Amino acid sequence: GQGVDEPLSAIGFRQADAAGLFLSNVKFTHVFSSDLLRAKQTAATILGKNKFCKEMEIKYDTRLRERKYGVAEGRPLTDLKAMAKAAGEQCPSFTPSGGETLDEVRERAKDFFQFLCQLVVELEQKEQDRPGVASRSSGTSAEQFVFPWTNHCSEAEISSDNGGAAKVLDANILVVSHGAYMRNWVGYFVSDLNCTLPTNLTKSQLSSVSPNTGVSHFIIKLENENMLKPEITCVCLNQDSHL
Repeated sequence: GQGVDEPLSAIGFRQADAAGLFLSNVKFTHVFSSDLLRAKQTAATILGKNKFCKEMEIKYDTRLRERKYGVAEGRPLTDLKAMAKAAGEQCPSFTPSGGETLDEVRERAKDFFQFLCQLVVELEQKEQDRPGVASRSSGTSAEQFVFPWTNHCSEAEISSDNGGAAKVLDANILVVSHGAYMRNWVGYFVSDLNCTLPTNLTKSQLSSVSPNTGVSHFIIKLENENMLKPEITCVCLNQDSHL
């Protein structure tokens, strides 16, 4: 939850180190993190391992906080399950007294995602408004956007439809958040925005909470800067091979 703002444990720091090494060759253009300490430490650790982005500023955003669990915060998961059972409900749909509903969490995720889309559109508009600036899609090495999974990179990140030149992503954004929050964000992508999922993804995987430092990768295309109908492809969900 949000109320107990504990730091990472020793295991948590090792997991963050592993995630940082896993993503060390990815050149991010922006980094956003929940303002809760465990997420801030994870984001800082990941950047500390990165070959390109060690000095990049991390933007902290309260919209990325974990779901608020009210009276259940700081207590074992078994207590939350017992509260749900007593109320005749099941986790995760159960909302403890003083906690956030799933719809409220999804609204936070939706608001933050729309903020990211607006950010990218404004970046593109600024590029177009700068006279004499070289095209973003020419003369830039594809290596700076290399991802650790290779089965999709040539198709998704690097486009060769521009006379053989590498196409640079308008934005390559790292977001560090929390398990229950991210599960709701993925639900928003799938149910509201018709996100395309990997063919081998099962329903149980889709509804499960990410392991600590699990990596999910989404490609977002905003055709004609249309933020109302983004085209979203999930490359991988809750990847944990680095652990």
